[in-house]
Amino acid sequence: MRTTYQDASVRLYHLDDAGEGGTATTLFYGPLSEALALAAQQDEAVQEGLWIATDNDVVAYLDLDE
Repeated sequence: MRTTYQDASVRLYHLDDAGEGGTATTLFYGPLSEALALAAQQDEAVQEGLWIATDNDVVAYLDLDE
C-alpha cells in the first residue's frame, strides 16, 4: 500500500465472498487513521473480509494489522 500517511483518504469495505462473486459493502470513507480504528473494533470474522482502498492501492486489513 503506497499511501501510508494517517490522513490519506481511504475506503474501508467488507468483501463478502458468499454467493456469486460476493458483495462489497462500504463501511467508511475518510482518513486512514479512522478507518484503521473502526476496523480494529470489528470482530475477527468481519476483519477477515475487510479491505482498505486508497487512490492507488487496495490491501487487506489483516495484512496491515500484522
